[in-house]
Amino acid sequence: MSEQWVTEASDVIANYDEPLGQSEAPEVKLFGKWSLDEVHISDISLVDYIAVKGKSAKYLPHSAGRYQVKRFRKATCPLVERLASTMMMHGRNNGKKLMTVRIVKHAFEIIHLLSGENPVQVLVHAVINSGPREDSTRIGRAGTVRRQAVDVSPLRRVNQAIWLLCTGAREAAFRNIKSIAECLADELINAAKGSSNSYAIKKKDELERVAKSNR
Repeated sequence: MSEQWVTEASDVIANYDEPLGQSEAPEVKLFGKWSLDEVHISDISLVDYIAVKGKSAKYLPHSAGRYQVKRFRKATCPLVERLASTMMMHGRNNGKKLMTVRIVKHAFEIIHLLSGENPVQVLVHAVINSGPREDSTRIGRAGTVRRQAVDVSPLRRVNQAIWLLCTGAREAAFRNIKSIAECLADELINAAKGSSNSYAIKKKDELERVAKSNR
């Protein structure tokens, strides 16, 4: 009997030729569906500020990270989680992250059905297209105030793009038969195309037009 156990044990050990820890790690897919490895960031200036791959690849956009503690730390927060967190706006929605994660998940399903693309890629294109590259700031002492055109930093471009996309979806869903998930999906698809039907694209063009007149 003992000899039988020995032969079985040796067979099991023989099957594990490769050392522990060397096995192929499973690919991390958002919501268990959307691959993050194939997402491409076309704007070279935003590569460091749009966190999608590597350490930022998550199954769920809910990491409970303390990204507000240190300056620039929020650049490491996964992009989809930033979208979900920004959807929690207005007092009655504060802290309802499970609700916003569900909304984002539904919106991604709709995007995939309508466009056939990876929804994370659509979101990345929407953020790149919606961030204004030029803005205007107030300059001058009390009384004499004028506006001066300035360049926008990459982090602020991403921040403002996410905020504009969420605001557009929220305003479209207000007093409308469409759900917030449908409105968010429409907003992201239009922004990814660069269409002027998108609230974020319209606002971005307006900001850049005002900045151009104040150069």
